[in-house]
Amino acid sequence: MEINKIAQLTGHNGAVFALTEGEAKHYVISGAGDGWIVQWDLINPEVGRLIAKADANIYSICFVKEKQLLILGDMNGGMHWIPVANPAMQKNIAHHNKGVFEIQYIENQIFSAGGDGVFTKWSLEKQRTLESIQLSNQSLRAFSFSKIRQEIAVAASDRNIYILDSNSLSLKTVIESAHSNSVFSIAFSPDGKKLISGGRDALLKVWDCTQNFECISNEPAHWYTINTIAFHPQGHLFATGSRDKTIKIWDANTLKLLKVIDTIKNGCHLNSINSLFWSDYNYWLVSASDDRSLMIWEIEE
Repeated sequence: MEINKIAQLTGHNGAVFALTEGEAKHYVISGAGDGWIVQWDLINPEVGRLIAKADANIYSICFVKEKQLLILGDMNGGMHWIPVANPAMQKNIAHHNKGVFEIQYIENQIFSAGGDGVFTKWSLEKQRTLESIQLSNQSLRAFSFSKIRQEIAVAASDRNIYILDSNSLSLKTVIESAHSNSVFSIAFSPDGKKLISGGRDALLKVWDCTQNFECISNEPAHWYTINTIAFHPQGHLFATGSRDKTIKIWDANTLKLLKVIDTIKNGCHLNSINSLFWSDYNYWLVSASDDRSLMIWEIEE
């Protein structure tokens, strides 16, 4: 496996916390502590286009392509609904009492997870809450949806992982004390057979979804918190990003470590890696960091 750094994207004036796909496969959208939302063209990555602004640190982004609607979560618990064609018409809703760490568009509805331990389903059309559940008395740091299983796995700072029915939001299972500290990142494998979690304890754990979430791997994967997990679009690889400034590439079937991307060998980030996005475009991996930049990586297998 060979790693090539395609580009480093600069322009943000704050740590970059969130990444998502833009209006086409070759676009990626970033959100940062400067409140800027920037769309980058992976074909011509040197220039980013500012598409929206918010008056707070942005922790999470969701982009609904068919509606051309951006939904942002900020550090204070606010949800910003911004039509890309007319950003001045943004609608701001103070909902979560603390930061909004994850927003996703799942089967025509919006879901958010907050630092207040609340998980919320929203109406996309009416831009209002449909249902909120108090999952924990601590932060909900991340969540992942499995279409095959019709489940949402929520990672929490109380060390637990909560498994919800994605339709009813009923609580199906709790993986108690999944990590020895906050669970910061989580991802279902595309085939729905594995659930992968990363914690503040720097451990990477794999749970067998077919065996009532039995832990089948417990790996001291990084030196510090594992902030983000992203699967290759084809599902055979996944990547982890950490506060230790490294990105690691793993075989999703054997769970073996295949490659370490670091500062010295590869010119990786100088500070914590906060978010990873594995694009369908050329299967390039995009990383975002506290160093205020994004990097584009080509993974040659």
